[in-house]
Amino acid sequence: MEGKVNLFTNYLLAGDEASCEMLIEDLPDKGNIFIVFQLLTRSMQRIGELWENNEISVADEHLATATCDFILSQYKYRYITKKQTKKNEKKAMFFCLENEQHYLGTKMIASLFEYNGWDVRLFGANLPLEYAQSQAEEWKPDLIGISVAIMYHLPKLKSYIDTLSQTSIQPCMLVGGRLAGIYDLRPYCSKETVIMKDIKDVQDWLDQVSSEGNSNVTRNQHSSSILSNQS
Repeated sequence: MEGKVNLFTNYLLAGDEASCEMLIEDLPDKGNIFIVFQLLTRSMQRIGELWENNEISVADEHLATATCDFILSQYKYRYITKKQTKKNEKKAMFFCLENEQHYLGTKMIASLFEYNGWDVRLFGANLPLEYAQSQAEEWKPDLIGISVAIMYHLPKLKSYIDTLSQTSIQPCMLVGGRLAGIYDLRPYCSKETVIMKDIKDVQDWLDQVSSEGNSNVTRNQHSSSILSNQS
């Protein structure tokens, strides 16, 4: 996998969409979205490291992000949207905090939920709380997923969770993003919030919900081994 990550990273930095698509199509397990999303995630993490070390420019990072976004959309259409057969009654909405622009991880997680049969609404980057709240009240999702990547936005995260967890359906609150894998976010979350450090945590949680056969993931019933493993 490491060699493929390096190659895919180079293709992203070159804006080479065709080579990115060919690399994915040549994977023996290209239909396994968890494996493919790991490839995309690790490649974008590598690009983030290069940017932090001043080895690439902001323009390089933006080109790589736009290319990865295109590849993710193409893959989602081919391997999730067109082949979706599993359906359940659960609904989930996903977005980034206001002024947060790093949306690719959120898009991958939303796609993973869709693949597992959830009805998903993805609102992308920079969603102010008032609009998130109105959407939650109107659509009544079982789960709300929030992404946070910037340290000084953490107080804002607490405000979002406090407000959205009190909407009429009392949804399960899920928090992920770059900071979730680096810092302890529990001081900024309710005790019921599920914190996902990476995409494997998300898949494990989805598998657990599916194996329990429980259509209701709200009202504290989402507290699980995923959360306790972080203590």
